[in-house]
Amino acid sequence: MTKRQVDVPPAVRASIDETIEHVDRRLSGDDTPAAVGELLADLFGDREAYDRYRAGESLSPLTRMRVRSYDPRNALIETEHWAEQELSDLREAKCIRYLWNGFDLSPLSNNIAFALPFRQTLANHLFAEAGENLRLFGGIKIQCGHNIEMGDDVVVHNDVLLDDRGKLSIGDRVSIADRSHVHTHAHDTVDQTDVTNYETILEDDVRLGYGSMISAGCRVGENAMVGSGATTLGDVPAHHIAAGSPAKSVRVKPGWEPVADDLGPLTDNREQRRLPQEFPEPFEEFDEFDRSLSPPGEG
Repeated sequence: MTKRQVDVPPAVRASIDETIEHVDRRLSGDDTPAAVGELLADLFGDREAYDRYRAGESLSPLTRMRVRSYDPRNALIETEHWAEQELSDLREAKCIRYLWNGFDLSPLSNNIAFALPFRQTLANHLFAEAGENLRLFGGIKIQCGHNIEMGDDVVVHNDVLLDDRGKLSIGDRVSIADRSHVHTHAHDTVDQTDVTNYETILEDDVRLGYGSMISAGCRVGENAMVGSGATTLGDVPAHHIAAGSPAKSVRVKPGWEPVADDLGPLTDNREQRRLPQEFPEPFEEFDEFDRSLSPPGEG
């Protein structure tokens, strides 16, 4: 796609740069939860009420609850239930994710001149590895954050799920279209509380079409493309175009035929990328479904 180079006025650009430097500096300090609370209060124009709450002044119950929730230590998110995650790592990542999600609900998120460098800064603090020149658009749902490795010049469009309950490795120059889902964990068909984590890999120059779904443990090879609405249950070879549900290789990108594998069904190598199941610390277990899993006549 041919794009026109445009920018906001110089004074606005200078203000954006100053603000991004301020955010980066605050998130680089020793008290990330406090920094996130202050940044969210500023984003929503609520700093006066937030400071009154922190000073112990009297507030209405709903106002107190609202401003107290700017601090991520006062909020609970679903990923904190996942016992296989290292709790200290999860809670550190939670703070940046909490700011990321809150930012997407703010008016500033609609200004991509600010939103793109802001999310780049959050990615630098959140991901296990964040490349340069990332273009991360609105509504991206990230499960953990600290299990993502992302290369340079990656574009992730609107309303994408990046599930990194397992490990998610994304190469350079990858493009992920709107409403795509990239998974790294799967549930047992009988006992859905039994979760298996995998490494899912998108190699360099991969393109995912609108609404595509990459199943946990799949690898999409270099320069390959997954068509709109396709669901992969196996590995997509380099330079191939995969389409359908379940997806299969339907053609090779023109010019890459001499170095590409044959067309056909995708080879399922997911078990090779299964991650070991470990629980890092003692925890109190609960079953949110509390249902019988015994077939008729058993139990």
